[in-house]
Amino acid sequence: MKELEVKILHIDIDNIRKKMVELNCEKVKEENQINNLFDFETKDLLKQQGYARIRIVEDIMHNITKYYMTTKRILSQDRFKVMDENEVEISDAIEGENIFKSLGLQLTHSIKKYRESYKYKNSLIEIDINEKSFCPFPYIEIESPNEKELEEVVLKLGYNIKDTTSKSIYELIEIFKNKEF
Repeated sequence: MKELEVKILHIDIDNIRKKMVELNCEKVKEENQINNLFDFETKDLLKQQGYARIRIVEDIMHNITKYYMTTKRILSQDRFKVMDENEVEISDAIEGENIFKSLGLQLTHSIKKYRESYKYKNSLIEIDINEKSFCPFPYIEIESPNEKELEEVVLKLGYNIKDTTSKSIYELIEIFKNKEF
């Protein structure tokens, strides 16, 4: 599956939530996540701008826990980030990790985050709040199937396309560390 994705930084979370209500967006997720990222010792996936992930999701809205096994790779990172994503729900996070390990991958990061997601037409608007030790600032991520709708969502949220970035969270953290933020 391919998706267009941008992030917007310097957000007011309460204002974003208010906009979601004004736009009649459906809240589709409220969850705590643990994202366990895997790569080869040689960092071959990262070198190809990708990763393998086991995500453990505590679904607050439905009081259940789910597990997902995912591979992602950046196809393009120009105006929008275009990702190739393959994901499957699995019944056991440990078994998924064992599959990755049997392929020679190693756990490289374990990241905790809170996520709230809203649906607008065919797009997803996600408020992400990571562990401060990993990423000290909240942001929204917009995923959309096409450029026109993505731009529409950005404008409806009170921003313009110049306010968005296609940079990865790791690139943004480096910028933040270097005080270029």
